[in-house]
Amino acid sequence: MTATHPRVVLAYSGGLDTSFALVYLRKSGARVLAITVDTGGFEAAEREVIADRARRLGADEHRWVDARDILYERYLRFLIYANAQKGGLYPFSVSAERTCQAAAVAELAVALGADQIVDAATGAGNDQVRFGVAFAVLAPSLEHRSLIRELGISRDEEAAFLAREGFEEWGRQSRYSVNQGLWGTTIGGGETHDPWQTVPDAVFPGGIVDPARPARSLTIEFRKGDPVPPAACSGPVALIGQLNALGSGYGIGRGIHLGETILGIKGRVVFEAPAAAILIAAHRELEKLVLGGSQSTWKETLGALYGSLVHEGRYFDPLARDLEAFLASSQERVTGQVRCRLEPGRFVIEGVRSPHGLVDAGVACYGESPVLWSGSDAAGFTRIYGVAQRLWARAGGANVEDA
Repeated sequence: MTATHPRVVLAYSGGLDTSFALVYLRKSGARVLAITVDTGGFEAAEREVIADRARRLGADEHRWVDARDILYERYLRFLIYANAQKGGLYPFSVSAERTCQAAAVAELAVALGADQIVDAATGAGNDQVRFGVAFAVLAPSLEHRSLIRELGISRDEEAAFLAREGFEEWGRQSRYSVNQGLWGTTIGGGETHDPWQTVPDAVFPGGIVDPARPARSLTIEFRKGDPVPPAACSGPVALIGQLNALGSGYGIGRGIHLGETILGIKGRVVFEAPAAAILIAAHRELEKLVLGGSQSTWKETLGALYGSLVHEGRYFDPLARDLEAFLASSQERVTGQVRCRLEPGRFVIEGVRSPHGLVDAGVACYGESPVLWSGSDAAGFTRIYGVAQRLWARAGGANVEDA
């Protein structure tokens, strides 16, 4: 191998951008190893199509990396512990997947002794940061290129280039850009660019939901914060896939997220994440039963911070490891079952139970007589509890009775 024929590892998805990148790199004299990292959303037939496309576009080799278990173990379990949803809505679907994909590509590139590591992120999105940071941390000795950003090329120009090279069928563009993964499907393009518009229901993976579809009940079990797969599932990844398939048919987990991007501009994405919506809602309800008040308050704050680190390309910040330790510790008693019901367009939690539940009717029932204190105890507590507020009001000249 000479300097004019570098060995390049390309993060390859099979879409327009990465297909362009593969052909461009090959024509530039590079030996291209195309790596597709599976973080969910691929059927077996699709895997074959993507691998075949890479070879026909001229890749010297194509490798498929199944990272679904890694995605759960290193990323999703902590997002569940954190009940992490950006803006209280979006479950950080692409955020976790891109970092997981970048890490897998970087580790393989180092192991193979590649000269360059290349992605096809643009200069306007979050992924360029997630890929760039992961590559810099995990493969610091390799030259890194974000090819589309580097060339400043448009998608129309990419399509035209592929057509000239004889690959017109893979240069066609669709109205929407769809990213389907284990933790949800995100949809960009089309109406998403106008914050007043929404996409039609037919665009979602679950399509148009039948309003007459019968309700479906299910019970979600957790053990120390982790969802427990039923006997028919081989593990958490299989359970998440099963919940995605089930919830999608009911239109569960759909939404539109509008918020800040890493670069400081506003971004808008439509998403469908049934498993994330179900698991996070059920997990949060179980935590309400078993965690103390201050635990819940600080966990909500630190969980949101953890989600932000993942979203903003700061997963490798040591603070993320500290937060993971806190989140894991907080799950020690998060064991129990949550009973749920799926209805068209609606997800309802009906009940929750745990051997560590803090609701104890033998102590007191809200609004009814207590056992561990008397009415006079409660009166004294209430009077002392309000002292600071009364002093503040009195200092301002309000007519407050003497303490």
